[in-house]
Amino acid sequence: MAARSIASLTLSFGLVSIPVKLYSATDSASGVGFNLLTPEGGRVKQQYISEATGEVVARADMKKGYEFEKGQFVVFTPDELKALEEGATHVVEIVSFVPEKSVDPLYYDKAYFIAPDKRGGKPYSLLQQAMRESERCALAKWSYKGKTRIVQIRSAEDGMVFQQLLFADEVRSLSELHIEHVAVTGTELQLALQIIDQVSEDSYDPTAYEDEEKKRILAAIDQKIAGKQIVSPAEPGMESGAEVIDLMEALRASLGRNKTKQAAPAKVAPVKKAPAAASDELASKPRRPAKRAPAKVEEAAPAKVRARK
Repeated sequence: MAARSIASLTLSFGLVSIPVKLYSATDSASGVGFNLLTPEGGRVKQQYISEATGEVVARADMKKGYEFEKGQFVVFTPDELKALEEGATHVVEIVSFVPEKSVDPLYYDKAYFIAPDKRGGKPYSLLQQAMRESERCALAKWSYKGKTRIVQIRSAEDGMVFQQLLFADEVRSLSELHIEHVAVTGTELQLALQIIDQVSEDSYDPTAYEDEEKKRILAAIDQKIAGKQIVSPAEPGMESGAEVIDLMEALRASLGRNKTKQAAPAKVAPVKKAPAAASDELASKPRRPAKRAPAKVEEAAPAKVRARK
């Protein structure tokens, strides 16, 4: 299915105008949606109810208003609303170029793609290559639907990304959380760095991940269609003996687990245990009722235990 453009825009780059088409870069309809049904299984439809009378209000009879005080509104007619939106423009004015990494992803809003429109191929390619060579991105202003928007235009491998940005007052600050910063030791930091090094990758591959919850829900839907009963998945719990005693122990255990996952099975050297732990371990081992151990082993085992006391 061919991509359909959302809008036709013009990038203003100095005295150069680049006609482009805007495309959605994400698919928000890929999730699993459920419908609201009546007890009999029929669909329901949404209705708007008047708070004053409790009666159903038809959409054709509704008006739009702005609440300037509690319970008090200024009402706008359709023509007045249209006049407010006439400030929208198809021109996207580039105001500056900044290092691409200087824009914190926290400010990223919705992402779009832009492709060259008719007679826009060469200036489009020129801007894309120039930004790639300079390792900079463009910041631009765009007036759309009664709001001025700031966008980041950055070069990608196959074209350019039109990234809508949030304003400063739309992003909260971490300082509001009053996070306590606790000092860590050099040994703890080194162990953490080793863990990071063991599970590091050179780049992010989005195809390596998938929505496991979506797969589980779709599988449950298939079970329902087949007339089978849905079984709730087991709650993920901690492994036996996985209680965290302290930070250093948890770091060393994580480091060992990562090494086990990455390395091939190898011969593990015996680990010396404390005397009390050794006695408990020997005492907890079940005896074989069908076959008795040789006499030499029976005599040697108690002597060995006594030697450790």
